[in-house]
Amino acid sequence: MGQRRVAGSGEDPRVTELRAAVSRLRRELAGHPADFADRGIAEDELAALAAMTLTGVPEVRRLRRSLLLIAGAIGSVSALGGALTGVRHAVELFGEPHRGG
Repeated sequence: MGQRRVAGSGEDPRVTELRAAVSRLRRELAGHPADFADRGIAEDELAALAAMTLTGVPEVRRLRRSLLLIAGAIGSVSALGGALTGVRHAVELFGEPHRGG
């Protein structure tokens, strides 16, 4: 999970990581048999995250907002926990550096 650019691709590796994590969670959510009240919210926000990965480096504030909505929508569905954690880790790659003091 290094952050090196693939030669010739020019794509930010954080974007690649986020795209993969979002894709995994979308697949797992689509295959999950249970219907729950906020499933539509999770699906909409995952679609928004996927779209953000197509336009370059996403805005950190928007990424975090989407992550919170997704976590709130599917956080209680334990079968999706691993994929949700992957999205959270990918979003954290965009975090701003901490300032000492």
